[in-house]
Amino acid sequence: MEELTGRQRRYLRGLANQLKATVYLGKEGISQAVKGAVEEAYTHRELIKIRLEKGCPIERHEAGELLAKATGSHLVQVLGHTLLLYRRHPEEPVLQLPD
Repeated sequence: MEELTGRQRRYLRGLANQLKATVYLGKEGISQAVKGAVEEAYTHRELIKIRLEKGCPIERHEAGELLAKATGSHLVQVLGHTLLLYRRHPEEPVLQLPD
């Protein structure tokens, strides 16, 4: 999986402005249920927002890296208590990233 360029990250951050968080990470941390919810979200879209709740025991940057690694995603941004993850659809990609 190749890394995203700065231009691609900016493009994805711009698209994420209108997105709502689809997965919430709470006091249980990164559990199988959370991984399943992320996988479910990827069936509907390639770019997802994850919200870390106040009781989350994992530091936000670490949570982003762990979730990205566990789901084969790119960590695009960590902003406040929100993570932005991207994973290209293997057969039918919807988002066309700039070069």
